[in-house]
Amino acid sequence: MSDIEKEYKQVQADLKKVGDELRQFAEQSQTEIKNHAKMSADTREQVDKLLVSQGELQARLQAAEQLVVSLENGGGGASKPKTLGENLVESEAFKNFNPNGRSGFSVNINAAAITSDDSSAGDLVEPTRVPGIITPAQRRLTVRDLIRFNRTSSNAIEYVRETGFTNSAAPVSENPANPKPQSGLTFDALQAPVATIAHHIVASKQILADASMLQAYADGRLRYGLKLKEELQLLKGSGSGLNINGIHTQATAYSNPGVTVANESKIDRLRLAMLQVALAEYSADGIVINPIDWADIELTKDSQQRYIFANPQQIAGPTLWGLPVVPTQSMDAGDFLTGSFSMGRLGPRRCYGHHLF
Repeated sequence: MSDIEKEYKQVQADLKKVGDELRQFAEQSQTEIKNHAKMSADTREQVDKLLVSQGELQARLQAAEQLVVSLENGGGGASKPKTLGENLVESEAFKNFNPNGRSGFSVNINAAAITSDDSSAGDLVEPTRVPGIITPAQRRLTVRDLIRFNRTSSNAIEYVRETGFTNSAAPVSENPANPKPQSGLTFDALQAPVATIAHHIVASKQILADASMLQAYADGRLRYGLKLKEELQLLKGSGSGLNINGIHTQATAYSNPGVTVANESKIDRLRLAMLQVALAEYSADGIVINPIDWADIELTKDSQQRYIFANPQQIAGPTLWGLPVVPTQSMDAGDFLTGSFSMGRLGPRRCYGHHLF
């Protein structure tokens, strides 16, 4: 056994001894902490010395391992696979070949391949890490931009809604003998609960401390999840339990106000929905529609295959009948919503017109 191999085995034995002593002191320190609520200074000093010694022995062990490997490879560096030429000239057939003879010879040579094995070029094969994280597609969230909103510190919002107006106004003389006509107003005091949307993921403090990029990524994905659920609630919340009473849920169903349209299309129906809003004494300021339906509208052509209103060569925001169009998958295909969104201060009660095309 060489001196290097003896050194290697001795370091292994010393490391085992130090490890056993550290375990003994660990048990002793637990007893001291249990009895005296702290570790004695002598025990702390001995543990520190053992930890330093353990680190030095681990460094010696690593150096000894490298020397042993070097000896196993003939004292040089790491062994390398032989080339085709080296295999050829070292073969017995090549050595016994008589160049003056007429017959040739053949040699079976196993070509060396580069693999992940340590004896090959494996130590040079390293995975390529692409910076960042590949993010899945995220839905563009636009419904919230249609309505006005404000902050609150309460768990509920109280408001008053006018529920009736009897208008008895009429012409009267300058000095009427009878009382002036009396009109009437009725109100309801209502309350809207404040809904909380929340979620979380499990992550250790260590991984978040060591990977700041991961922390920022997780934070962004969680916020996106909240906004996505908020959009779905704002649009189609059922209003029952903890759910928000959504705009589409409260909107008045579409109904043709009485206009006769030949070969009524989706474009016609959206214009009639705007009329329905106007007849309710409001002014429509937006259209929410599924992207599939919006693409179908944009691709509408006349009898000569010309687009009716869209120009593929122009870059412009989606609009129809002068109103901004919000294509979103939060709206089901075949449904739409047209209304006065900006007037819905306490919910979408001033939005009208929806249902299947």
